[in-house]
Amino acid sequence: MASSPIPTSASSYHKGSTLAHLPRDARDTLFLLAVVACCIGPLAGHLPAWTIALAIALLAWRGWLAWRARPLPGRWVVGALLALAVGLTLLTHRTIVGTEAGVTLIVMLLALKTLELRARRDAMVVFFLGFFTLLANFLFSQSLATAAAMLVALLGLLTALVNAHLPVGRPPLAQSMRTAARMALLGAPIMLALFLLFPRMAPLWGVPAETLAGRSGLAGQMSIGSMASLVLDDSVALRVRFLTPDGSPGGEPPPQSSLYFRGPVLTAFNGREWYALSQPEARAITWASPTPAHLQVEGEPLRYEVTLEPSRRPWLLTLDAARERPELPQGTWALMSPELQWMASRPVLSVLRYRAESHLRFTHGPQRRTPEMRAYVQLPPGLNPRTQALARQMQADPQLAAGGAQAYVDAALARLRTGGYTYTLEPGVYGEHTADDFWFDRKEGFCEHIASAFVVLMRALDVPARIVTGYQGGQMNAIDGYWTVRQSDAHAWAEVWQEGRGWLRVDPTGAIAPDRVGLFQRLQAPRGVFGTAMDAVVGRTMVQHLRAAWEAMNNGWNQWVLNYTQGRQLDLLKSLGMQSPSAQDLVRLMGVLAALAAAGGVLWAAWERRRHDPWQRLLLQARTRLARAGLPLPPHTPPRSMARQARERFGPPAEPAAQWLLRVEQARYAPRPATALTSLRRELRRLPWPAPAP
Repeated sequence: MASSPIPTSASSYHKGSTLAHLPRDARDTLFLLAVVACCIGPLAGHLPAWTIALAIALLAWRGWLAWRARPLPGRWVVGALLALAVGLTLLTHRTIVGTEAGVTLIVMLLALKTLELRARRDAMVVFFLGFFTLLANFLFSQSLATAAAMLVALLGLLTALVNAHLPVGRPPLAQSMRTAARMALLGAPIMLALFLLFPRMAPLWGVPAETLAGRSGLAGQMSIGSMASLVLDDSVALRVRFLTPDGSPGGEPPPQSSLYFRGPVLTAFNGREWYALSQPEARAITWASPTPAHLQVEGEPLRYEVTLEPSRRPWLLTLDAARERPELPQGTWALMSPELQWMASRPVLSVLRYRAESHLRFTHGPQRRTPEMRAYVQLPPGLNPRTQALARQMQADPQLAAGGAQAYVDAALARLRTGGYTYTLEPGVYGEHTADDFWFDRKEGFCEHIASAFVVLMRALDVPARIVTGYQGGQMNAIDGYWTVRQSDAHAWAEVWQEGRGWLRVDPTGAIAPDRVGLFQRLQAPRGVFGTAMDAVVGRTMVQHLRAAWEAMNNGWNQWVLNYTQGRQLDLLKSLGMQSPSAQDLVRLMGVLAALAAAGGVLWAAWERRRHDPWQRLLLQARTRLARAGLPLPPHTPPRSMARQARERFGPPAEPAAQWLLRVEQARYAPRPATALTSLRRELRRLPWPAPAP
């Protein structure tokens, strides 16, 4: 990385060489390669596998060349590798334009440039590409873990950059690291001020949301057996904080059995999968009106705040049932479908925070049967014949027939409670007749098996029924007071329609496993060898506490960093005393802070100049006085040479100045130079210097 090329032979190396005994160039190169790997590493899950594999191979090759002092490859080799990288990028992405293709090329250029790392100017290009790659990580993830990893990479790049500007000797990396850390700390106040006050006006602020990789445990369709796999996904789906009636934190949460977060409502069934409305129908209905006409609520609303993880879908998860629109950030609005599902005007591509109000006691849907109800009793012909026969048998019972839909629901739930049915993650593979398999053969399943078989039976009884997917339950984090709802909390339940009552929630899973709904006792996937060993060494309770602390930190990051919106900026200005703050006030405040920072920089520079090497300042004053007398001297002239030339030019009148210059030279190496320089500074004021020549 210094200005001289890498040695071309291995004569200066030994097989037993260690990092401490490597030449400066090799040591600095290996450190820079490690930093580059830190910048590229977090992108492994977002870029094609060949990109990371090729980058690792190139970095390893360059490290081996530095370790063994081998010559770098020629330009033809590097050119061929570049052509290969561009060709693979085109083959993978069909373009070289766009986020993923662009980041792929940047990573390849960074790895390839290390093969041309011969001089300091090459290192500067690597630094710039490294900083760009560091920022590219935030195009895919803005999580706290990513930010922490990029902070480490940033300090590494700054350390390498400082080290590259120390060409003399062999400065220790610890010294360069301390300098880099000091630079980062000095820049932190400026970064904080820009973060807090720079106006957030889209699209000038923020990372393009289209590139964020979101996921959701829910989908617009449900295959029998698909939701059981979600118990293995322990990632956070949303966080909830309950509010008091006046909107401040600290509200009382509802009963645990009432925590149903409503997602897609599934109506159509083909024997294997349940579907929501088709896309054109959903679009036509979703934006028809802000709220459905048949929603009636009772009691005071429950107020809460949701922090929703990105899902790439427009679903806004709310507790049943939210009559009023959720309070979304500026530029986004929400409308509700007739199935009580709230949806945003665009997909949720980044962490989204909104407030909502829900009524836990409500009724919705028409009170009398309408022609549209036919869609909720349709079943694919020829499937589940035994379930159809069971329905006919129940209809033939005069007592059940007299009780109507509610009697059929009670009978089905009683069958689930007493018929030997089991709630399990591993029910096996269901055949063509999924409801028959559940009711008569296997008698075991996860929530979607149970809900699907229940709805099929209800429809066979001519009772309108549908499946609702969403999340049920959650766990409160005692550290920050937020309820955490995970993908493993994904759940499916049923809704049946009854004359005069509308749609009613029925959770058939609760009939088999009451603890799943009431006490949040989830089925757990078998723990592996590593998990069992960690429980034995650390203890499961300690692991849970550490996990709660980490998730509280993540939640704080989401609340105060990722969700720091323009509204919160203006709230900050209000707290500073401004009555009606605006974006113009932010700009003015930024200008004032910039002026104060500039003034502080001037004062700092003046102070630094005063304290900068007082020995050099004394020599500068001496050269200035000799120049006035007619003896100009170069800045690099040492004191002894200045004294000799003064004697030669001016003779005996220059002797006091010559003696003073010799004492200045001695002070440079004195045990207490500060004391000696103070005395010499006083002498300088009254010292007779040669007079200028006439």
